[in-house]
Amino acid sequence: MWLPYRADEFEKLPEGLDYLHWDGEQEYPGDPADCVFYVVPYMRTPEISQRPLPELTSVQVVQTLSAGVDHVQPGLGQLRPGVRLCNARGVHEASTAELTLTLILASLRGVPDFVRGQDREEWRSGFRPALADKSVLIVGYGSIGAAIEDRLVPFELERVARVARSERTTARGSVHPLTRLPQLLPEADVVILSTPLTETTRGLVNAGFLARMKDGALLVNVARGPVVDTDALLAELGSGRITAALDVTDPEPLPAGHPLWHAPGVLISPHVGGPTSAFLPRAKRLLVDQLHRFVNREPLRNVVLETGR
Repeated sequence: MWLPYRADEFEKLPEGLDYLHWDGEQEYPGDPADCVFYVVPYMRTPEISQRPLPELTSVQVVQTLSAGVDHVQPGLGQLRPGVRLCNARGVHEASTAELTLTLILASLRGVPDFVRGQDREEWRSGFRPALADKSVLIVGYGSIGAAIEDRLVPFELERVARVARSERTTARGSVHPLTRLPQLLPEADVVILSTPLTETTRGLVNAGFLARMKDGALLVNVARGPVVDTDALLAELGSGRITAALDVTDPEPLPAGHPLWHAPGVLISPHVGGPTSAFLPRAKRLLVDQLHRFVNREPLRNVVLETGR
């Protein structure tokens, strides 16, 4: 079992197993061919995450500690058939939803401008938009999207619309398919992106998508940078027609000198939706549960796909 944390940092791991610590270092902790359960190091590059895959000839489970699996999925073709890929559903919902609310409120109420004013000892008062009475569209209504809506409930919104890959009904209301975006975008004051990065969602937020957003709308991206066409977004931001709050960018990390840093009406946080004090306890609980399920031959949680199928 390859874990990115030392076994003595956990409570109640299954006994009798060989736990090796690997967090992306150049040297492997043992022979990759002996690894049957690979926990992908958290917040490492795709190159590091995928590097052991060709040598994991006995692996049965690949477990990410992120909600998205796009950083390991391209390398799965190097694995034998029947390997289960599991994500970290249940680990990041609280942190990501908190940051989403933070970005929305900070953007609408002008908090970055207040900070600049404080730096210059300037009293920048005046009316600012409120979240109350706004219409919100959540694009990507999985567990994170639902957690975001849970935290939006007390804010006296006019409406919340939900969009996902497939149409369904939830306790909070209807979830519309992606094909409904052209009709829903012009009605939304705040558009939240919380969708996984897939071939369907890569570049989803293009010039046409942005053009359908209403004047003065706020785009919030807590999904993945490539969901948004950066050049198209820069064009809209430059016009002043919409604003944006981005926890993820394309490229990422955003290099010095990139025009997005200084585009008008944009607030940028450095991909910090997941790494908070809430992460580690939830990640460890997930891993302990998954390892017990694996040892006891019980169904694993959060299986995204099985190789060869």
